[in-house]
Amino acid sequence: MKRAHWEKNLLELIRRTSTDLPGDVEAALKRALKKEKKGSHAHWVLESVIENAAVARKNNVPICQDTGALLFFCGVPAGFDTNALTAVARAAVSKATRLGYLRQNTIDAVSGASYETNVAHASPVFRFQQRARKTVEVRLVMKGGGCENVGCQYSLPDTGLAAGRDLDGVRRCALDAVWKAQGKGCAPGVLGICVGGDRSTGYEHSKEQFIRKLSDKSHVKDLARLEDRIMRESRGLGIGPMGVGGQTTLLGVKIGALSRLPACYFVSVSFMCWAFRRRGALFGPEGGVKRWLY
Repeated sequence: MKRAHWEKNLLELIRRTSTDLPGDVEAALKRALKKEKKGSHAHWVLESVIENAAVARKNNVPICQDTGALLFFCGVPAGFDTNALTAVARAAVSKATRLGYLRQNTIDAVSGASYETNVAHASPVFRFQQRARKTVEVRLVMKGGGCENVGCQYSLPDTGLAAGRDLDGVRRCALDAVWKAQGKGCAPGVLGICVGGDRSTGYEHSKEQFIRKLSDKSHVKDLARLEDRIMRESRGLGIGPMGVGGQTTLLGVKIGALSRLPACYFVSVSFMCWAFRRRGALFGPEGGVKRWLY
């Protein structure tokens, strides 16, 4: 591993993620703007967030003051030194913080002290998966605290929602989560949903849905249909951008599924705000960028 190459290019990945919305997200915001009535609060909000994204890109500054938790999803060849990649990525995070691409928003939960470099225990977060390839794939999601606050988890059956242990029950949970969030979490955003798993793996898998492009569909037909239905029905809630009313409450719905125990049926719902900071790159073993993702 050529550490200098890796650190330079991971720093660039962080910079791009923090300061420049992915094309699919910005396009979705612009399509949503066209659907809202000119002069409405919803139209004004969407104009503002699109302008904010353009200013951040032009001036090379963070899209949002909350640069969030950094979630690295890494696909590596068998035998690859993941400890070395973790170390160099942590060094890149520290440098990105000094350069202003990241804000100092990592806090010690006991003392309340701030970590000046955003490097701490379990910060940033890494998920590794071995793959039968020679290249290294690194995808980065930056998830702010506002949208994290409105994530929730359901245990089915839920009599209050009339939600049984089936996909219609999942639908009811998803719409209830959106309704409870209202404009909090900086809508319009994206839902990441996991059906099944346990309480921890369910949340993890729900966040993995955020590395998917907004245009893709689940390869499981029942889940793909459910994604579309939740998206359609969310428009009827009338919540709109930032909760001011309108048609655009969500930009996308992504659902995954894990196996579960007979006694458990969890539905884990994670939110991503409109500032959907998600980027990635395909690296060679020495750290050179072969292709930028998204």
